[in-house]
Amino acid sequence: MKKVDTVCIVDDDDIYQFTTTILLRKTELVNKIVVFSNGLKAIDFLKEEMGNRENIPDILLLDVNMPVMDGWEFLEEYLLIRSKLPKSVVIYMVSSSVDERDVLRAKSISALSGYLVKPISSENLMDIISAVLN
Repeated sequence: MKKVDTVCIVDDDDIYQFTTTILLRKTELVNKIVVFSNGLKAIDFLKEEMGNRENIPDILLLDVNMPVMDGWEFLEEYLLIRSKLPKSVVIYMVSSSVDERDVLRAKSISALSGYLVKPISSENLMDIISAVLN
Protein backbone atom coordinates (compact mmCIF):
# COMPACT_ATOMS: atom_id res chain seq x y z
CA MET A 1 0.00 0.00 0.00
CA LYS A 2 1.26 3.44 -0.96
CA LYS A 3 2.00 5.78 1.95
CA VAL A 4 2.94 9.40 2.54
CA ASP A 5 6.55 9.53 3.68
CA THR A 6 6.42 12.48 6.09
CA VAL A 7 3.79 14.77 7.60
CA CYS A 8 4.94 17.83 9.52
CA ILE A 9 2.79 19.47 12.21
CA VAL A 10 3.73 23.07 13.06
CA ASP A 11 1.67 24.14 16.06
CA ASP A 12 2.34 25.34 19.61
CA ASP A 13 -0.67 23.52 21.10
CA ASP A 14 0.51 20.26 22.74
CA ILE A 15 -2.98 18.77 22.76
CA TYR A 16 -3.48 19.47 19.05
CA GLN A 17 -0.05 17.98 18.30
CA PHE A 18 -0.92 14.86 20.29
CA THR A 19 -4.40 14.31 18.84
CA THR A 20 -3.34 15.00 15.26
CA THR A 21 -0.39 12.63 15.61
CA ILE A 22 -2.76 9.91 16.85
CA LEU A 23 -5.22 10.56 13.99
CA LEU A 24 -2.39 10.39 11.45
CA ARG A 25 -1.06 7.14 12.91
CA LYS A 26 -4.54 5.59 12.82
CA THR A 27 -4.70 6.14 9.07
CA GLU A 28 -1.71 3.81 8.69
CA LEU A 29 -0.83 5.86 5.60
CA VAL A 30 2.02 7.96 7.04
CA ASN A 31 5.55 6.68 7.60
CA LYS A 32 6.88 9.55 9.72
CA ILE A 33 5.44 12.49 11.67
CA VAL A 34 7.61 15.49 12.56
CA VAL A 35 6.38 18.13 15.02
CA PHE A 36 7.56 21.71 15.62
CA SER A 37 6.17 24.18 18.15
CA ASN A 38 6.71 27.30 16.02
CA GLY A 39 7.37 28.39 12.48
CA LEU A 40 11.03 29.28 13.07
CA LYS A 41 11.90 25.73 14.12
CA ALA A 42 10.09 24.38 11.06
CA ILE A 43 11.72 26.78 8.59
CA ASP A 44 15.15 26.12 10.11
CA PHE A 45 14.54 22.39 9.67
CA LEU A 46 13.58 22.84 6.01
CA LYS A 47 16.70 24.95 5.38
CA GLU A 48 18.95 22.38 7.09
CA GLU A 49 17.41 19.47 5.18
CA MET A 50 17.25 21.16 1.76
CA GLY A 51 19.62 18.65 0.22
CA ASN A 52 17.97 15.67 1.88
CA ARG A 53 14.82 14.85 -0.12
CA GLU A 54 13.58 12.09 2.21
CA ASN A 55 13.45 14.46 5.21
CA ILE A 56 11.40 17.13 3.47
CA PRO A 57 7.73 16.63 4.43
CA ASP A 58 5.13 15.76 1.84
CA ILE A 59 2.39 17.47 3.88
CA LEU A 60 2.75 20.35 6.35
CA LEU A 61 -0.08 21.32 8.71
CA LEU A 62 0.56 24.92 9.76
CA ASP A 63 -1.04 26.84 12.63
CA VAL A 64 -1.68 30.57 12.24
CA ASN A 65 -1.00 31.86 15.76
CA MET A 66 2.26 30.71 17.35
CA PRO A 67 5.03 32.34 19.36
CA VAL A 68 8.43 33.21 17.84
CA MET A 69 7.27 32.87 14.20
CA ASP A 70 3.60 32.56 13.30
CA GLY A 71 2.15 30.78 10.29
CA TRP A 72 2.10 33.89 8.09
CA GLU A 73 5.74 34.65 8.83
CA PHE A 74 6.61 31.00 8.15
CA LEU A 75 4.93 31.24 4.74
CA GLU A 76 6.90 34.41 3.87
CA GLU A 77 10.15 32.56 4.60
CA TYR A 78 8.94 29.38 2.90
CA LEU A 79 8.19 31.24 -0.33
CA LEU A 80 11.83 32.42 -0.38
CA ILE A 81 13.21 28.86 -0.18
CA ARG A 82 10.48 26.86 -1.92
CA SER A 83 12.26 26.70 -5.27
CA LYS A 84 15.39 25.30 -3.61
CA LEU A 85 13.59 22.37 -1.97
CA PRO A 86 14.02 18.98 -3.65
CA LYS A 87 10.25 18.37 -3.75
CA SER A 88 7.02 20.30 -3.35
CA VAL A 89 5.31 20.42 0.03
CA VAL A 90 1.53 20.42 0.33
CA ILE A 91 0.73 23.00 3.03
CA TYR A 92 -2.58 23.41 4.82
CA MET A 93 -3.20 26.26 7.22
CA VAL A 94 -4.97 24.82 10.27
CA SER A 95 -6.35 27.28 12.79
CA SER A 96 -9.02 27.84 15.39
CA SER A 97 -9.56 31.24 13.74
CA VAL A 98 -12.76 31.55 11.73
CA ASP A 99 -11.93 35.18 10.94
CA GLU A 100 -12.85 35.77 7.30
CA ARG A 101 -9.70 37.91 6.89
CA ASP A 102 -7.52 34.90 7.74
CA VAL A 103 -9.43 32.68 5.31
CA LEU A 104 -9.16 35.26 2.50
CA ARG A 105 -5.49 35.86 3.22
CA ALA A 106 -4.84 32.11 3.09
CA LYS A 107 -6.65 31.84 -0.26
CA SER A 108 -4.36 34.55 -1.67
CA ILE A 109 -1.17 32.55 -0.96
CA SER A 110 -0.29 30.17 -3.78
CA ALA A 111 1.81 27.95 -1.50
CA LEU A 112 -1.27 26.98 0.53
CA SER A 113 -3.47 24.10 -0.56
CA GLY A 114 -6.25 25.02 1.85
CA TYR A 115 -7.44 26.42 5.17
CA LEU A 116 -8.94 24.11 7.79
CA VAL A 117 -10.62 25.13 11.05
CA LYS A 118 -9.71 23.19 14.19
CA PRO A 119 -10.48 20.68 15.40
CA ILE A 120 -9.23 18.83 12.34
CA SER A 121 -11.08 15.59 11.73
CA SER A 122 -9.84 12.20 10.60
CA GLU A 123 -11.90 12.77 7.43
CA ASN A 124 -9.99 16.02 6.77
CA LEU A 125 -6.70 14.17 7.18
CA MET A 126 -7.79 11.30 4.94
CA ASP A 127 -8.84 13.79 2.24
CA ILE A 128 -5.44 15.50 2.39
CA ILE A 129 -3.51 12.21 2.37
CA SER A 130 -5.63 10.80 -0.47
CA ALA A 131 -5.08 13.93 -2.56
CA VAL A 132 -1.30 13.69 -2.06
CA LEU A 133 -1.22 9.98 -2.86
CA ASN A 134 -3.31 10.39 -6.00
